[in-house]
Amino acid sequence: LDAATQGFEDAVKEGLGEENVTFDEQNAQGDSATCATIANGFVSSGVALIMANATPALQAAQAATNTIPILGTSVTEYGVALGLDNFSGTVGGNVSGTSDLAPLDQQADMIVEWMPEVKKVGLLYCSAEANSQYQVDEVQKYLEAKGVTATQYAFSDSNDLSSVCQKAADENDALYVPTDNTVAANTGIVDGICRPAKKPVFAGEEGICSGCGVATLSISYYDLGVTTGKMAAKILKGEADISTMPVEYTDATPKYNASICDQLGITPLDGYEAIDG
Repeated sequence: LDAATQGFEDAVKEGLGEENVTFDEQNAQGDSATCATIANGFVSSGVALIMANATPALQAAQAATNTIPILGTSVTEYGVALGLDNFSGTVGGNVSGTSDLAPLDQQADMIVEWMPEVKKVGLLYCSAEANSQYQVDEVQKYLEAKGVTATQYAFSDSNDLSSVCQKAADENDALYVPTDNTVAANTGIVDGICRPAKKPVFAGEEGICSGCGVATLSISYYDLGVTTGKMAAKILKGEADISTMPVEYTDATPKYNASICDQLGITPLDGYEAIDG
């Protein structure tokens, strides 16, 4: 998320000129009540645009104003996040943004390509994150279509992550983790359980993969932020109407974690690049 914010700020400064823009960057640390307080503060101070990083921030911003332009970033599925029926790609009103969704059918393909003999995959995610639920539902569907048993393992917060992850590792050949913010902040817990147990973890994005995963199809969050920043510059210069701007996506790159692959004795597949560091 920090990388997305940096990309956004860099692109806005380039688009508007650094001397013409001031950023009021406030971090709610994932707390919904704090998100609401910050969003209402932005509205009271009359900001020109709100960039909402991740789903809770987007939900709070949408609740706070229907006039100030809001651009989401690092949001997986806008229809799910905003409770939209028949979402077709454009939110409308004063909301648009970018999605961090990597193709979920390809995520399922990746697991089977890396582990052709896999029988059981545990899907580990935080139940408080609606977009994580959406991703595991989709990946489960695709895996089961391939004849793989996929079971969901939901934890409510970081306090029960360890026990749920242990159960998932005990009962499955491999784990899949979506672009889940709670896991992203606690990859050490997952790695401390799965690596000693020789259970590969496949991740929805690079940050999680670098902490506990074997392989991922990951977008660049910095590039996602840049795309969002370019949208902001167009809106603020009067070159685009946010109500007609579709949600934008960025390409996913196949990557692998060299150190975990080495320790698990897994040979990386062709076409995957090593994660830096």
